[in-house]
Amino acid sequence: MPLIPALILFLGAFTQSMTGFGSALVAMSILPSLLGLDIAAPLVAATGLILEIMLILRYRQSLRLDAIWRALAASLAAAPLGVLAVRHINERAALFLLGLLLVAYSLYALSGIRLPALTHPLWAWATGLLSGLLGGAYNTAGPPIVVYGNCRGWDAAQFKSNLSGFFIINSLFVTTSHAVNGNFTSEVMRLFLLCIPATALGFIVGQSMDRWLDPQRFRKIVLVLLIALGARLMLG
Repeated sequence: MPLIPALILFLGAFTQSMTGFGSALVAMSILPSLLGLDIAAPLVAATGLILEIMLILRYRQSLRLDAIWRALAASLAAAPLGVLAVRHINERAALFLLGLLLVAYSLYALSGIRLPALTHPLWAWATGLLSGLLGGAYNTAGPPIVVYGNCRGWDAAQFKSNLSGFFIINSLFVTTSHAVNGNFTSEVMRLFLLCIPATALGFIVGQSMDRWLDPQRFRKIVLVLLIALGARLMLG
């Protein structure tokens, strides 16, 4: 039933429009259990690309390519490996690892732990490598680059624009990798076309609501929900 995936992708787009990230985390915490990982992964990659195009157009003036190019280059090299890896591991094991990632990242984000400033360029390369692997496998490239952005002290505008710049190119590469591997089946394309309006609406509503809702409070609510959803994936 396409209404449920469309609603989930709407919530994911709304979350990312409000906070600068989280669309794939929200969608991938629910859709694999409903659709299977083989459908959810390319579907979220394709709708995520549409969302990132809208976000980068909105925040393009704050984009700093010098802040993300190393991480981006490493992620592009690793993304195809992630796409291939998830096809060759047991889906139950893959969902457990995805749940573990959601819980671990959400606990970190809620803890308020201040990590040291990661100034050495090697950290950018390592961040990009991990983001690429996770993005290719689960469309969850966000957690490593979000942690890196926090350590680099990006302000709110830079956070949204830099993440959007990173995600749009990463999403394009991941989507291409799914296409090359034949993952865009007729069912995936049918759901993608049906879910484009929901993704666009989630972006529009999020942009209009961020002046009324406190993005930080909303982000904390989402993180608590992700812990519950991640635990559900781990427990099967």
